[in-house]
Amino acid sequence: MKTIVIIPVLFLLIPFLTSAQDQEKEEITQMLDTWHKAAANADQQAYFDVIADDGIYIGTDASEIWTKQEFFVWSKQYFDKGKAWSFTAIKRNIYLSEDRSIAWFDELLQFTGGVFRGSGVLCEKDGQWKLKHYVLSLPVPNEKFKGVMEVMNAQEGVKIDKEE
Repeated sequence: MKTIVIIPVLFLLIPFLTSAQDQEKEEITQMLDTWHKAAANADQQAYFDVIADDGIYIGTDASEIWTKQEFFVWSKQYFDKGKAWSFTAIKRNIYLSEDRSIAWFDELLQFTGGVFRGSGVLCEKDGQWKLKHYVLSLPVPNEKFKGVMEVMNAQEGVKIDKEE
């Protein structure tokens, strides 16, 4: 008898659970789109309000691993000029942990020079998603990878801090 009752209840709950997850993914989509728009609008405060206090931003250069505060200081020159950067998501995948307190995503971003890839981790706390870790990278087609590596290896002065 219990099985007969449990099975229909589960079927009733599945749409609700899927709907809740879809709603959270939509909230995250809106938050990330707003985050990118804040940079395009040179709104440094709104941009950095999305990043957790202990958040990390990794740029495309091997030396670019910044804490929130370091990234704030570095980027200030661009925001102060009234033009930071402008990325528009053209594709995004969002994944949620089972308890829906952690999300991770990847996105393809259009900008005036081409396409970047962004990926990150978000944590939900007190009803608000915060960016804990973001990586901006260049997607390189496999057939072009060898040539890109040759250009990178020919560069002089590429420095990577090796902190232990």
